[in-house]
Amino acid sequence: MEVSVIGNPQARICRAELAYRELGFRFGSEVISGESRNRVSFCNQSSKWKEIAIRCSHRSVKCEAIVSDDAPPFLNSTPKSKSLESVKLFVGLPLDTVSDCNNVNHLKAITAGLKALKLLGVQGIELPIFWGVVEKEAAGRYEWSGYLAVAEIVKKVGLKLHVSLSFHGSKHPEIGLPDWVAKIGEAEPGIYFTDRYGQQYKDCLSFAVDDVPVLHGKTPMEVYRGFCDSFKSAFSDYMGNTITGITLGLGPDGELKYPSHQHNVKRSGAGEFQCYDKHMLTALKAYAESTGNPLWGLGGPHDAPAYDHQPNSSTFFSDGGSWESQYGNFFLSWYSSLLTSHADRVLSVASSAFSGIGVPLCGKLPLLHQWHKLRSQPSELTAGFYSSNGQDRYEAITEIFAKNSCRMIIPGMDLSDEHQSPESLSSPESLLAHIKTSCKKQGVVVSGQNSSTPVPGGFERIVENLKDENVGIDLFTYQRMGALFFSPEHFHAFTVFVRNLSRFELSSDDKAADVEDETVSIGSGTGAPSLQTA
Repeated sequence: MEVSVIGNPQARICRAELAYRELGFRFGSEVISGESRNRVSFCNQSSKWKEIAIRCSHRSVKCEAIVSDDAPPFLNSTPKSKSLESVKLFVGLPLDTVSDCNNVNHLKAITAGLKALKLLGVQGIELPIFWGVVEKEAAGRYEWSGYLAVAEIVKKVGLKLHVSLSFHGSKHPEIGLPDWVAKIGEAEPGIYFTDRYGQQYKDCLSFAVDDVPVLHGKTPMEVYRGFCDSFKSAFSDYMGNTITGITLGLGPDGELKYPSHQHNVKRSGAGEFQCYDKHMLTALKAYAESTGNPLWGLGGPHDAPAYDHQPNSSTFFSDGGSWESQYGNFFLSWYSSLLTSHADRVLSVASSAFSGIGVPLCGKLPLLHQWHKLRSQPSELTAGFYSSNGQDRYEAITEIFAKNSCRMIIPGMDLSDEHQSPESLSSPESLLAHIKTSCKKQGVVVSGQNSSTPVPGGFERIVENLKDENVGIDLFTYQRMGALFFSPEHFHAFTVFVRNLSRFELSSDDKAADVEDETVSIGSGTGAPSLQTA
């Protein structure tokens, strides 16, 4: 298969052929059969500019994007908005881009998608790299071939790459921790987070084992350090040129938090405390005894609500409830301290491993906006964010990020208070503003992401957040590529977003008088593709 890009003074054409059966492409709710043509317009109906054409048959999908002399103003060389001129736009690749067998899933489709994004003016791609894929079979045995193939494709397309080193698993798609770690967990279940019902969260190791040699005589931090060192060596040719950023996974879903909603898919409640694994209980007991209150170290709060119960269904999170008592301060301070210490350990390991390579490091926080209007802000408490005496709950975290010269990724920049359920007492806007202010105080650079599911008015809200000159945001990563992303309705909305964000400028290559053809030849194996220039 070949993917070609042709540029000249009159037009630029991006043509890509995708394996339809491999990708399982859908447009809207209708599966394409036979042959049809769909058009995704970058402009209004009165424009004379030629549109993106998507032609589909039972064997392939072909995409053509043509910019003519009559292109609308936003596709011409136009100065960017001053408040947005420094924001780089990246797009995330699918979580299962590389399979657990180190094959690149949907290789043809991904390559075509990267070409389309390059055409739009997207600067880079985010690639999730999972511990459970790379170090799957045995401790210290790393297999990077699938991810290296993706990095090579990104390089040849001319995009930048931001990698996310993920020390957690995923349920959708199903990606577990390494097999050898799972076997250890079968014999020693105390390595996993556990709730008061004995239910375990097996997609992430408990923070309480960070410095405990539970992994064949090594601590998780030592294992993570080995992973980082191997990554740095394997990707040395890409560091600082193609790879321009590294995110370190800090917990469940890659975010710094406890898995407080692990058994509440609908997230109707505030979540539950995850402090009942053997190592957490040992740490709690020791802390209670050190404060002269040994009875407080027997377990978590007895009056906290269940997963699917609203916060006011019991007394703990109520105004004047246990969370404001001496015991509440004791428990929540201890619980949050383990979260903060975990962040410091991981970021310190990464800072040491990647010192001197000139690539910025990042960590991601969750945006726990549900129930934020309650005084107790219970969703944040169960996830580990707390500070006594009314102090800033995020100050200790931003201090850790600043100490390790780490940037902070904040998701949910597409969310608005207007579209939240009144019953949830949610306020993503105020929480986001609060975290950004905390980052500004500590001099922590902020990067943004959207939430995982498209929301009404999301693109407009992202632009407003990126225009916030009180906190300069250097990078925004839109999550994430897939069939929905490239559907006509969504892809049209995304192109309008790109227009509003960056005022797409034609590159110097496009303005050159000479026509240049580039072809990426993709083989059937998992090796990296080659690039040939005619």
